[in-house]
Amino acid sequence: MASGSGSSKTDFRRKWDKDEYENLAQKRLTEERDKERRDGKVAPPVKRDLLRHRDYKVDLESKLGKTIVITKTTPQAEMGGYYCNVCDCVVKDSINFLDHINGKKHQRNLGMSMRVERSSLDQVKKRFEVNKKKMEEKQKEYDFEERMKELREEEEKAKAYKKEKQKERKRRAEEDVDFEEDDEMAAVMGFSGFGSSKKSH
Repeated sequence: MASGSGSSKTDFRRKWDKDEYENLAQKRLTEERDKERRDGKVAPPVKRDLLRHRDYKVDLESKLGKTIVITKTTPQAEMGGYYCNVCDCVVKDSINFLDHINGKKHQRNLGMSMRVERSSLDQVKKRFEVNKKKMEEKQKEYDFEERMKELREEEEKAKAYKKEKQKERKRRAEEDVDFEEDDEMAAVMGFSGFGSSKKSH
């Protein structure tokens, strides 16, 4: 408990006996544990699943570049930022949202621990084979798609080049007509030409 009024009259602070309060705290904890054991309330440790791959794609781009009006009555799921329906929270940007869904709190709410299943040698070999097949299929598809893209780009470039040439021809034709009209007008007015130093009679 607190000591008396103090030995010196200038010391106004109370002095606490730390050992005594530590003993009281220990007694309280042991009494609570005993009471829980008697009542049968001691919860067994929770067995959580091992960490698994996500079976869905994280949507980060759907709200990109969109403007929404937020009022006091707007539900939390529709407020600005990324809403996590598992943890019922809103995260303001995509980097923090990824950190959240990969974090311990979110995984616990999903019922998973942060431990990863240890793979055997056979599982690793199978995964390598599957990935190799996927890469070969992608390579074949990519070659065909890449070739088609290149052909389309070449066609578009050729079309753009033709259009530019036609525009240039039209421009030249209009300029030639303008010069001819200017020459005719100058002849009517009695000028042989503008800006020339030679006189033609």
